[in-house]
Amino acid sequence: MTEILSDHLLNYIDGAWKASQSARVFRDVNPADVHDVIGEFADSTRDDAVAAVEAAVAGQPGWDRIGPVARGDVLFDVAEVFASRIEEFAVAVSREQGKSLNEARGEAKRALDILRFTAGEGRRLNGSTLPAEQSRVIAMTWRKPIGVVGLITPWNFPLAIPMWKVAPALLSGCAAVLKPSPLTPWTSALLAQAFIDGGVPGGVLNLVQGDREAGEAIVAHPEVRGISFTGSLPVGLAIQQAVAPRLARTQLELGGKNAAIVLADADLDLAADAIVHGAFGQAGQRCSATSRVVVDRSVREDLIERLIQRAGQLRVGRPDDARTGLGPVVNQERLDACLQAIDQAAADGGRIRVGGHRVQDGLPDGYYVAATVISDVAADSELAQEEVFGPVLAVIDADGFDDAMRISNSVKYGMSGTIFTENRAHVFDALDRFEAGMLHVNRPGVGAWPHMPHMGAKLSQYGAPECSPEVWEFYLEWRSACIAFPEQ
Repeated sequence: MTEILSDHLLNYIDGAWKASQSARVFRDVNPADVHDVIGEFADSTRDDAVAAVEAAVAGQPGWDRIGPVARGDVLFDVAEVFASRIEEFAVAVSREQGKSLNEARGEAKRALDILRFTAGEGRRLNGSTLPAEQSRVIAMTWRKPIGVVGLITPWNFPLAIPMWKVAPALLSGCAAVLKPSPLTPWTSALLAQAFIDGGVPGGVLNLVQGDREAGEAIVAHPEVRGISFTGSLPVGLAIQQAVAPRLARTQLELGGKNAAIVLADADLDLAADAIVHGAFGQAGQRCSATSRVVVDRSVREDLIERLIQRAGQLRVGRPDDARTGLGPVVNQERLDACLQAIDQAAADGGRIRVGGHRVQDGLPDGYYVAATVISDVAADSELAQEEVFGPVLAVIDADGFDDAMRISNSVKYGMSGTIFTENRAHVFDALDRFEAGMLHVNRPGVGAWPHMPHMGAKLSQYGAPECSPEVWEFYLEWRSACIAFPEQ
């Protein structure tokens, strides 16, 4: 693993691994043990980002010309390479991001599924033939790539999210510049190498490591025709405002403050299991994580008792320990944000029912927070309204179905929504009334499958969904033609 890592400390631009033009580097550390330094990576400048965009501009025409079927064949070759390295990817994700090895293996498998699904779409990027208003005229539509795209990805899914941007970008014929989070550079370098080894030509996919300077340069470049970004609401808004004057496309997946509604007739054991999975899986660091439980008062204490029991049994530990049920958050900033949110919730009248503290005893020097359940949370309080992005769950009381729906929709975000009930009328009413993009009934509320749209509503999403055939509305634009043919 060290030998593989040593080959990937650089940017990948125009078909070659290159150091930053500034020669600056940043350290990548293991959040489970901050004394474990994974490596030093290129801290890229504006000049590095510009070079990557210029390489993509040069590579774009040839990649477009080979057509979607041939591009799909290349991605199938990449999938073969990727499949042979699943465990290598899982170890990198776990060590670099902090999720357990099992969670990291699940992410690697999902990334492979996304890649295979996308490769198969190469034979389905069709247009239409349409009726013509004149005789001896054929009317038709087809799609073309929008051009060079910038792909800016977060640290919480350092493999799956870059995959669900890179794969459709390349299949569509868009050359791409990938700028991953500076917290997870190793995983992105390994991903780029899989695409290289699978046969993607130089210049078609470029990797620029680094932070804000590199990202802003990609966003500002006039040759970049689209930005796909996953991250925080403030950064997403800044990107949208930056590219609006040149009418570049944006695909923005932003924050979430997701509710699980538990009605009086729900199976409380089923609900508690699903909520704990949704709230504390990956230490709560998911845009679709369950961060609010909106529960009917009549079953409130029965549900909380089950949540306390299950959350309390989650063993906090190293990601490489098979007994671990809850790993670290990703860095000191996340740790501080979690502890501050807990303190503020208590000051606002919330009652900490389990957890609520940093965990250090018997563990390396890392960023560990206990699974935390806080009841008596007011629906308009900070904990109920603002994203924490950590293992902190708010329990909010509701007076029946209508009140639960009102509370669920009372936030600015709309990533996912979940309901637990045996009442079919309430199920379909909730599906109609949820102001959220991804909905679930009697199951964990954390995302969907590769062939389904990954999307939010309200301030959680702007632009086309990711994954699924709907993703092409971002990477492709339409053409139409009317072709007259004379009589012989």
